[in-house]
Amino acid sequence: MAVSDSDLVKGWQQVLSLCQLKAGEQVTILTSTDSHPQVVNTCEIACGLLGGIVTRLVLPPMNGEKALSPDKSGYVGKTALDTNIVALNALKSSDLIIDTMLLLFSPEQEEILKANTRMLLAVEPPEILLRLLPTLADKQRALAATKRLQQAKSMTVTSAAGTDFSCKLGDYPVLTQHGFSDVPGKWDHWPSCFIASWPNEGSCNGKIVIDSGDILLPFKRYARDPVTLIIEEGYIRRIEGGFDAEFMRDFMQSFNDPEAYAMAHVGWGLMTRAHWSTLGLYDRQSTIGMDARAFAGNFLFSSGPNTEAGGTRDTPCHLDIPLRNCSLSLDGEPMTINGKVIAEDQR
Repeated sequence: MAVSDSDLVKGWQQVLSLCQLKAGEQVTILTSTDSHPQVVNTCEIACGLLGGIVTRLVLPPMNGEKALSPDKSGYVGKTALDTNIVALNALKSSDLIIDTMLLLFSPEQEEILKANTRMLLAVEPPEILLRLLPTLADKQRALAATKRLQQAKSMTVTSAAGTDFSCKLGDYPVLTQHGFSDVPGKWDHWPSCFIASWPNEGSCNGKIVIDSGDILLPFKRYARDPVTLIIEEGYIRRIEGGFDAEFMRDFMQSFNDPEAYAMAHVGWGLMTRAHWSTLGLYDRQSTIGMDARAFAGNFLFSSGPNTEAGGTRDTPCHLDIPLRNCSLSLDGEPMTINGKVIAEDQR
């Protein structure tokens, strides 16, 4: 269902205020040919109402001839900034960047963040953005979980479907997303509310069972039947099952890159207003599936790159797979039980 420009401007004002936008700050709205025009236009209006000095920067699309999927997350890490020094310097000079094209996993994004620029990714359609408007309560919930994850040395995940996975933690930072970027050098994503970290290299072992109804991204489809991933020393070694397993194998093989099979970030969702069912109600090309990534109590794991965490594994193949009904523990202490987040006062 469409939303009005006035409502989206108000939404942007709330988000930009949470991003600590002050009058006189330099704001760059980064766009490409597939950026949502209403999202871009209303963002510019809201920035102006708050006194921001706005620049629109348009970059050409890339990787269309390489990617099997039209989804923005279907081929990551390579952007037009690779050879555009003028655009890169403009972004590094900005106080706040609104990214509507997706720089995630690119070395240029890391360079920009090191210049103490705040960056917010916003690529979902307007109605999803408004339904999942971030709040300070989202940040508080995410920071509380972040503190616990930062202290953890191990993670275990089990499920009635057969998941029995473990990894060691501590060598990589924690990724905290709560929907707005409010401190220098921070990247965040509207909409989002989840936390994750990258396992210590070589420490992931066990099996993960993607059950019927779990979500496969960037395929943006619900699994038809179970898929079993056998994980040894940090890599997915076997993908077993029926049609969905075959589909996943074919997609990952198309990159011809052994690093595509590495385990990447692992964590859980905390967004109480996101829903597992939303993906099935949208045209597959209109959303990147942030409800699926963030709904409270999911176990979200990914494969592929770790450059976002300061690692060197730079592969364009990136899968995000949120599972339901899992029990996730840190150092033996439950964070979720059967897909339900355990509140602080219940631990």
